[in-house]
Amino acid sequence: MRTSTKKAAIKLPTKIRIVCPTCGNDTDFYEVADGVILTTRYTQNEDGSFTPISDDSQVFGEIKFYCNECDEDLTQFHKHFLEMLF
Repeated sequence: MRTSTKKAAIKLPTKIRIVCPTCGNDTDFYEVADGVILTTRYTQNEDGSFTPISDDSQVFGEIKFYCNECDEDLTQFHKHFLEMLF
């Protein structure tokens, strides 16, 4: 006799949002990076103004992730933030 082995489908949430556990903010965040070298290349226009043509940054230190509403340290969520950055 053959038995049917149906597995229950597990429904995962389609969106996993970062929510600040302190204030509930789920929209506004910021990063702070230590030991950063920023290189921006410019071209000078005919009128003497400048237009950036490329940006490059190198981070040599720690990167922290914060709630923009209450400044709570949310660095534990930084990896998820990077994965969802498009």
